[in-house]
Amino acid sequence: MIRVAICDDHQIVRAGFKQIFSQSDEFSVVAEGSTGREALDIARREICDVLLLDIAMPDQSGIDTLRTIRQGQPDLPVLILSGYPAQQYALNLFKMGANGYLNKECEADELITAVRTVFQGRRYVSSQVGELLAQSFDRDPNTALHTELSDREFQVFLRLARGATVSDIGTALSLSIKTVSTYRTRIMEKMGLQSNSDLTYYAMKNNLLD
Repeated sequence: MIRVAICDDHQIVRAGFKQIFSQSDEFSVVAEGSTGREALDIARREICDVLLLDIAMPDQSGIDTLRTIRQGQPDLPVLILSGYPAQQYALNLFKMGANGYLNKECEADELITAVRTVFQGRRYVSSQVGELLAQSFDRDPNTALHTELSDREFQVFLRLARGATVSDIGTALSLSIKTVSTYRTRIMEKMGLQSNSDLTYYAMKNNLLD
C-alpha cells in the first residue's frame, strides 16, 4: 500500500483527492496538512511514501517548503500540486528536487499515475512539462527568463518581486545580506533587468505572484 500525505490549504481540494484515493486499496491517506509548517512536520515524521504539496500555502510557500524538505528528507518523493500553468513554476521546481508537477485540474487517472510513478523512484513528467523541458534543452528564445534561475535565485527573485528587502530576505532564508545581494545581481544579469520594479513587473506579467 502506498501511504500518501496531502498538503493543501483548501479543505475541499484535500477532500477531493482523498475521495480519489479511497476508491483503491492500493493507497492510504495517512496525513493532511494545510500549511507549510505542517507539511514539514509530516515529512520529518517519515509517515508517508509520497507527499503531495501545494505551491500556495498560507505561512510559507510550497517552494520554500520543498527546499527545506530536500535538506532533511532528500529521498522523500514530493509531487507538487498547482493551480498555475506549468510554464510558471514547473522547471524551477524540478531543479529544486520535485519528483513531479501536477495541475489541480488533472484527471483522477493522471493523479494516480503520477503518485505511482514518484513512489517507484521516477519523476512524473506530463506531456506539457515534457515540452517545456525540451524547450529548455533547445534554449528556445521564447522560454521564460525565470526558468534559467537556480533554485535559490528563484526563491530570492520571488521575494524581491513581492517587495521584500535584502535584509528581510536574508533573515527569512538564513543568508547574509552580502549573499542575498550577490543573488540579486545574478538574477538581474540572467534576466536582463535593471531594478526591483522590473522584477515585480515581470512577475506580475507572468502570473508568478499569489
